[in-house]
Amino acid sequence: MNSILTPRRLRTLLVHSRRWQRRFIFIVGGLVVGLMAVGLAIASDSAQLAFHKVIERWPWSPLALTPLGFGLAVFLTTRFFPNAQGSGIPQTIAARALKKSDERERLVGFRVALGKVVLTLFGLLVGASTGREGPTVQVGASVMFLIGRLSPRRQPGLILAGAAAGVAAAFNTPLAGIVFAIEEMSRSFEVRASGLIIGAVILAGLTAQSLLGNYTYFGFSTAALPIGTAWMAVPLCGVIGGFAGALFSRILVTIPDALPRPAKLWVQANPVTFATLCGIGVAICGFLSNGAIYGTGYEQARSVLHNTGTVPLNYAPLKLLATAFSSISGIPGGLFSPSLSIGAGIGSDISYFFHHAAPGPIVLLGMVAYFTGVVRAPITGFVIVSEMSGDHGMLVALMATALIADACARPVNREGLYHMLAKRYSKPV
Repeated sequence: MNSILTPRRLRTLLVHSRRWQRRFIFIVGGLVVGLMAVGLAIASDSAQLAFHKVIERWPWSPLALTPLGFGLAVFLTTRFFPNAQGSGIPQTIAARALKKSDERERLVGFRVALGKVVLTLFGLLVGASTGREGPTVQVGASVMFLIGRLSPRRQPGLILAGAAAGVAAAFNTPLAGIVFAIEEMSRSFEVRASGLIIGAVILAGLTAQSLLGNYTYFGFSTAALPIGTAWMAVPLCGVIGGFAGALFSRILVTIPDALPRPAKLWVQANPVTFATLCGIGVAICGFLSNGAIYGTGYEQARSVLHNTGTVPLNYAPLKLLATAFSSISGIPGGLFSPSLSIGAGIGSDISYFFHHAAPGPIVLLGMVAYFTGVVRAPITGFVIVSEMSGDHGMLVALMATALIADACARPVNREGLYHMLAKRYSKPV
C-alpha cells in the first residue's frame, strides 16, 4: 500500500485530477453554450415574427411601440441588469482583462446573462435593429465563467472559450469561432488553451447541429466572381464597405463619449428619454423602408444573396441608421447580423453596375467589406462569411476585399469597434 501511495504518485494523481477537472469544465460548458445558442436562435425568430405580425395588422404601430419599447428596455437594463446593454462582446473582452473574479462577475455573471437573453428578445419584439450573435457571445462567456468557479485561475481562458463557442454555435461556423477568439477576442493566442477552446467550439457546434441539422446560416451558395471586369467590384466594395463600417463604428464610439460635455451629461442623466428618441429614429427608418430594417436583417441578406428577392436602394443606409440608433440607445442586442445585412445591401446596390455578373458574389463582397470596416478584423470577416455561405470559391476575392476594407477603415478607427467600446467596462469598480 505504501508503495502505491508514495508522495510522487500522489502528486501525479493530483496533477491528472486537475487536468480532468479542467477538461470536464470545457466539455460541460461547450454543451451548455450550444443548447443556449439554439434556444436563443429559436426565441429570436419567434420574437421577430410576432413583431412583423403586429405591423402587418397595424402598419403605424411602430411609431409608438418601438420608442416605448426602447425606453422600457433601457429602464430595465439600467435598473436591474447593468452591463447587459449593447452587443455584449465589449463586456466579454473587458472581463478577460480584469484581474479579480468578482470584477469579472459584473460583466459576465448570471444576472447579466439573464438580462441579456430576456432584453435582447424584448428588443427584437419591439422592432430593434439588432442581432442575437453578440449576446450569444456574452452569454456563452457567462456560462463558462460560472462553470469556471471550480477553477478560478482558468477564468480568462474559459471566458475566451465561451465567446468562441458562442460564435460557433450561433452561426454554425466552428472555424469562424476559433478565428474570432484569436483575432478579435484576445488579439493574441493562448497556446495552452487552444486545444480546449477548439474542443468547446466543436461540442457547441455539434449540439447546435444535432438540434437544428447541418445547415449553413445563409444557405448554400455556389457564387463565383468571373475574372475580368467583375473583379472591379472587389475594390469598389472594399472602399465603400470599409468606410461605411468605420463611420458606423465612429458613431457608436462618439455617442456619448465624445459628445460636447453638456450633451454627454444630458444623455447620461436621461438614458430612458434618450432611448425613446432613438426608438423614434428606428421607427422612422422602418417607415421609410416599408418595414425592411427591423430585426436582424437575416431574411433580407439571404434573399439578395440567393437572388430570390431584392432590397430597395435605400436599404443599406436606412439599416445602418436604424442599427446605430438601436446600439447607441443602450438596449441589449448584437451587431453581427445587422452588419452583415447592411453589407449585403451595399453589395446589392453595387451589383447594379455589373449587369453581366450574378449579384450573389458581389453581395458576399459587400458583407465582408462592411463587417471588416466595423470590427477591424479582416480574417474573421472573410472566414465567417465564407463559412456561413458554404462557398469557398470566393475565398480569394473575399480576402482581397477584407484587406482593402481594413485599410480604408484604419484612418477612421485605429482599433476595432469592440475593443474601443470595451474600454468603457475595463476599469475595476
